[in-house]
Amino acid sequence: MDSIVVTGNGPLNGDIPIAGAKNACLTLMPATLLSDEPLTLTNAPRLSDIKTMTELLQSLGAEVQGLQDGQVLAMSSHDLSNLHADYDIVRKMRASILVLGPMLARAGQAVVSLPGGCAIGARPVDLHLKAFEAMGADLDLRDGYVHAKAPSGGLKGAVIEFPFASVGATENALMAATLAKGTTVIKNAAREPEIVDLADCLRAMGAQIEGDGSPDITIQGVDRLGGATHRVVTDRIELGTYMLAPAICGGEVTCLGGKLSLVEAFVERLDAAGISVEETEKGLKVSRRGDRVQAVDVVTEPFPGFPTDLQAQMMALLCTAEGTSNLEEKIFENRFMHAPELTRMGANIEVHGGTAKVHGVERLRGAPVMATDLRASVSLILAGLAAEGETVVSRVYHLDRGYEHVVRKLSSVGAKIERVRGE
Repeated sequence: MDSIVVTGNGPLNGDIPIAGAKNACLTLMPATLLSDEPLTLTNAPRLSDIKTMTELLQSLGAEVQGLQDGQVLAMSSHDLSNLHADYDIVRKMRASILVLGPMLARAGQAVVSLPGGCAIGARPVDLHLKAFEAMGADLDLRDGYVHAKAPSGGLKGAVIEFPFASVGATENALMAATLAKGTTVIKNAAREPEIVDLADCLRAMGAQIEGDGSPDITIQGVDRLGGATHRVVTDRIELGTYMLAPAICGGEVTCLGGKLSLVEAFVERLDAAGISVEETEKGLKVSRRGDRVQAVDVVTEPFPGFPTDLQAQMMALLCTAEGTSNLEEKIFENRFMHAPELTRMGANIEVHGGTAKVHGVERLRGAPVMATDLRASVSLILAGLAAEGETVVSRVYHLDRGYEHVVRKLSSVGAKIERVRGE
């Protein structure tokens, strides 16, 4: 099994290119199932999760071809020959449930395995299913599969009100509603940039959507959708992750393609900690104002609040801050599994339920640590960049799900990092 070896060696300087958003691309890809015409995505990230979604779409009869070293995805679902999304593929990734809405809307039926993914809480799909039931679908859960069938005339427009803003449920309902009969209103919808990116793509395909980016989205169903070419939005989580590299090590790094509008709440916390962020024509230029960052409190919230997917990386930064920081995780339970690993590196962290109290130390120490999930894995790499000595991060297969060319990107700005192939 591969591992990543990091040796702390001082400030980082240079440019890091930021890829297209994984979470956006994984949502955009199933949109091909809504049309029999081609959908082409540019600026696609090259990640194992994208390969998994490719396998899933191909198993349903879609054609998916990676062009330009995988940065362009050319897709076509003119022959939707299979409406059964099998457990062997779906179990690898929670985003797989996003094929359910498009298949149900276009073909009138679907059988989809309940999904898997990172072990960071229950993350149930009940909100997805309640949205489809509101649109008239008949659902039956048996043997680990969702058996879904639309009414004889197809899905019907409805008012769907979520008890909380779920990104996945909003995306699934939004796609299904584009082909439903009549008007659908999604209330308490998620507002993430990935939702807006999906709506932009669907509009390019002919969908009638208003209000994306706000809590209320209105969709007027159309008879069919066409093809389109769409550029995947910049990955705000990769952006935030690499912004933390100079914050934790010192130096000055420009994250190419970054925009403040994607990470405003995150940047506000960085500013309070003593990190300078400047938007330039190239992207976001980041540097540390002093020798040591200051403690800050962080509460994860749905967009436009502080992203849960940057909580682990922020904790790595605050391990060496001056003072005591409090991190409250309000999105997912069981998302402090990286804390014990950071403690192995000399961090002083107390976890009580959904809150972590981080007492800053002057310096972390290199140590053998184990990645527990995608974001935890990169938080340990960031901590290793600031640690004295060598840090060996094992189980880095999690990393491949969300970050492309981590070693190359960090090496290019002066980090001492290498990937060691396992036997």
